[in-house]
Amino acid sequence: MTRHDPIAALAAARHEFGEHGGVNMSIETSSTFTVLDPHTMPDLFSGRLGPDTDRQGCYLYGRHFNPTVYALGRQLAALEGTEAAYGAASGMGAIASVLMQVCRAGDHVVASRTIYGGTFALLHDFLPERAGVSTTFVDATDLAAVEAAVEPRTRVLFVETLSNPTLAVADIPRLAAIAHRHDALLVVDNTFAPVLVAPAQLGADVVVHSMTKFLSGASDLIAGAVCGTADFVRSMMDVHTGALMLLGPTLDPRIAFELSVRLPHLGLRMREHSHRAMTFAVRLRELGLDVRYPGLESHPQHALMQRMLTDEEFGFGGVLGLNVPDPEVANRLLDELQNREKFGWIAVSLGYFDTLMSVSAASTSSELGSDELKAAGIKPGYVRISVGFTGTLEQRWLQFEHALRRVGLIGASSGPRLVR
Repeated sequence: MTRHDPIAALAAARHEFGEHGGVNMSIETSSTFTVLDPHTMPDLFSGRLGPDTDRQGCYLYGRHFNPTVYALGRQLAALEGTEAAYGAASGMGAIASVLMQVCRAGDHVVASRTIYGGTFALLHDFLPERAGVSTTFVDATDLAAVEAAVEPRTRVLFVETLSNPTLAVADIPRLAAIAHRHDALLVVDNTFAPVLVAPAQLGADVVVHSMTKFLSGASDLIAGAVCGTADFVRSMMDVHTGALMLLGPTLDPRIAFELSVRLPHLGLRMREHSHRAMTFAVRLRELGLDVRYPGLESHPQHALMQRMLTDEEFGFGGVLGLNVPDPEVANRLLDELQNREKFGWIAVSLGYFDTLMSVSAASTSSELGSDELKAAGIKPGYVRISVGFTGTLEQRWLQFEHALRRVGLIGASSGPRLVR
């Protein structure tokens, strides 16, 4: 099968004029829309007419379909290689809506035990208590354990392409085979790997994103995405049973426009994020530090990730992990990097053009208990670093190396030759 070319597909999807001939698409801020023929109103409410039917321009209400959000959805679908996509107000809004769409009370989910803390809390705490949907958490890299966890009422297998924060790689083709053998859907969170991997092309049924991260690139807005078949996206917008329609995680059209003008340079940004993360990971490994990055041949799923890449020119992603002896050393390192070296920011989130750093166990994975953190492989001193691309690479590396030396993680004379 020919590999999906996300950049070419996105370029084709974006090639349209704005309302008055502008080179950018128009922003439609109306919350409701005129119906020219009153006889079509029942068809709009029933779903027989809409923007994705043969008769274009049939919009009902801003929470249902909006022209600007719908246009962004077409671009996201092109990027991921799915039939359709739609924007949500946040990544968690997208994930929660998908799970609520697929699962009913008494149903079951199999999920990776190493996932974003908010997703873990949704599956571990919220859905069992509020909706009667249970989850079994497993090591998603252990395919036998995944299959053994499936129950008769399993409806979803949920994984992240690159696990947050440990960067384990999901074997999407084989996980899809397991899910489909049991009539379940494989839902993949591709937030860490846009452009790099196209899960739907590898067998995933639904792809979700926190567009707040790499897709945005500026840490200035909140948004999510659901990508899948046209029937699935349409079902989520159904006025009677659609989770996106009825739960109301509506994406503002102004935000949809902001995202649409950032997607064209997503490939360039991901390439530079990956280049710098790879360079840092190699140098940290040369210094003898415990670094986690899927681009390193020592990473246990390096070969798998390499096989799944859409194109190696985009690299292996912009996030790396560094295990240090304990949380105190980790905090001292972050303090040096932010407050003395001006290397980056101590902050949650990722995909920003500047570097963002956090101690995962005390922040974005804090929803997990101590036993769950241990099972997930998240050590107390694990530092997640989303590598930015401001400044020069060598300037940033020298800052990093100085901080490592001052907290005692490397010796006074340590350091690889700086070349570029």
